Amino acid sequence: MVVIEMILVVSGTGDLGGRVARILSEQGQDVRCLVRPSGDDSVLRDLGVDVARGDLTDPESLAASCRGVSTVVATATMIARRLAGARRPTIREADEEGMASLVTAAESAGVQRFVYLSFPGVEDAIGTPLERAKLAIEKRLRASTLHPVIVRADGFQEIHFGAAARFDVAAGKIAIIGKGDTKRRWISTEDVAALIAAVAVEPDPPGLITVGGPEAITKNEAVALVEGTTGRKMKVQHMPRPVARLAIRLLDKRNDALASAFGAGLLQDLHPADWDDEPLRERGIEPTSASEFLREQGSVDRT
Repeated sequence: MVVIEMILVVSGTGDLGGRVARILSEQGQDVRCLVRPSGDDSVLRDLGVDVARGDLTDPESLAASCRGVSTVVATATMIARRLAGARRPTIREADEEGMASLVTAAESAGVQRFVYLSFPGVEDAIGTPLERAKLAIEKRLRASTLHPVIVRADGFQEIHFGAAARFDVAAGKIAIIGKGDTKRRWISTEDVAALIAAVAVEPDPPGLITVGGPEAITKNEAVALVEGTTGRKMKVQHMPRPVARLAIRLLDKRNDALASAFGAGLLQDLHPADWDDEPLRERGIEPTSASEFLREQGSVDRT
């Protein structure tokens, strides 16, 4: 493992970014986290992480955060905050324009490596705000002076098999966009964090890594597994693909996060995974399968 001068984690207070910061800190790496002015940095402070106050929409704060940094790890996205009701910034303002400003700041500061989180199939152009942002930043990185490492990770188990995505095992209600018979490799957030931390410090990581969990499973199979584990019949509603496409178009300007969420569900129903978990295993990461996660959720529901 190569010790880097300083690694900047953008979204260190988020679930994924916080895990990356923890892993790198425990490895003895020098870590700095960009934290919004109103963000709670107490967990990061306990890790001994350097905290830089700023925001993706504040270019001056980005320039200051990148000084003395060799590697930037960018996992930040506005989608969760927008879904929770935040009015600003929008996905375009943060995920696209703000992230582009971060790339520019990294170039100006002499940063060498830029690790960026994206998702598989982003180039298939359903046309959501988040997809447009990811594509724009991937393109910007490839044209930059940086060494980009783009990690395209499949859907996170904790999100897509959770109540926030209307896969609500506790309530016995599950909503599926599309037919639900397309196999995807849902991946653990901790496994993605371990992968990102690894490529942040390894000598010569590839420019593009597409990764999923160890098991290809459909949403319908996930429902059947949960029903078998809980002993309860789930109430399942399917949103037809044409309805999802219409919803994306109608919501595009009015609710960028919800349009992007519908788009993610539709994309996962349209395109089966042709990637696997090899990027995890070749770095010594033993991945958690979707079935393991679902059985654990089902077991909690039974207690």
